[in-house]
Amino acid sequence: MKKIGILFGQERSFPEAVIERINQKAEDGITAEAVKIDKIFQNVPLGYSVIIDRISQDVPFYRASLKNAATTGTAVINNPFWWSADEKFFNNALAEQIGVPVPKTALIPSRQHPTGTTGESFSNLTMPLDWDAIFEYTGFPAYMKPYDGGGWRDVYKLHDKEDFFDKHSGTEQLVMLLQEEIIFEEYFRCYCIGGKHVRIMQYDPRNPHHLRYAVDGKAPDAKLLKTVEEYTLKLCQYLGYDFNTVEFAVRDGVPIAIDFCNPAPDADIKSVGQENFDWVVETTANYAIERAKAQIDGQDNLTWGEYIKASVAGKPLVAKAAPKATAKKPVAAKTTTEKTTAKPKKAASKK
Repeated sequence: MKKIGILFGQERSFPEAVIERINQKAEDGITAEAVKIDKIFQNVPLGYSVIIDRISQDVPFYRASLKNAATTGTAVINNPFWWSADEKFFNNALAEQIGVPVPKTALIPSRQHPTGTTGESFSNLTMPLDWDAIFEYTGFPAYMKPYDGGGWRDVYKLHDKEDFFDKHSGTEQLVMLLQEEIIFEEYFRCYCIGGKHVRIMQYDPRNPHHLRYAVDGKAPDAKLLKTVEEYTLKLCQYLGYDFNTVEFAVRDGVPIAIDFCNPAPDADIKSVGQENFDWVVETTANYAIERAKAQIDGQDNLTWGEYIKASVAGKPLVAKAAPKATAKKPVAAKTTTEKTTAKPKKAASKK
């Protein structure tokens, strides 16, 4: 029997619904339950073919447990090794590399020294920083937020440099991002599951949390939605996330990726609404079953993104376009009556 486990914290509606839906499908040899942990020993399996992770970002014990489970063959959604390494500033740099528009963003060191360090630990940091260049780059108004945060925690809207220094003085040991404000006409939040299933949701971050998905506006342009879907798939495939949300602010008709490092995104029925909830529960259940069927004990069953795969293979991050073929000179027809056998063409090498 293959078990699918869901690891979660305070949330209830989504994990409980996914467990129920998987079991309703009654796939032969597959069952689902809430993950149960009573001990963790090194290199000892937890007993789950698949684990859907909804909480390890907040509980280091769970993150270490999931890495241990992955080494013994569990397919963890999302990859705990990559999730540990990923952060929003890297995401923006990668997005630019693969051609997805993002806001101008600068990395800001923490206001206080990290625990265990002193001023001498920062010998390579020129102080004061070139604040004029930084502020000119992002402009004002701007947003400041943690480089690896989430859940709208410690996010500030800043109106000028005095406002920046005032707010930054209270951020303690947080490493922050300073990001240009995008004045948008439309905004979308997109679920992406399995790197192939996308649910585009109209969204307004300016509304109270429980009303952000309640958007009464004109129907979005079909071409714009197609671009949003393409960007969502590209970002999640390069990052290697099985379950993520990507947010876009549309400025002058161009979707700009604002936030796309959400590997445990909100899926509560009270905030996302019934239709979105039903889609994410059904799609997650189907994908978890798919992963359980493909899972093989004793091997790596994690998803690794195109960024990592290109690095390991020593290939360019983005394949260059093949040069256009030049017209060949005509060849005289054969006059012999002897049969000729065409040689099979070699397959083009994958980039």
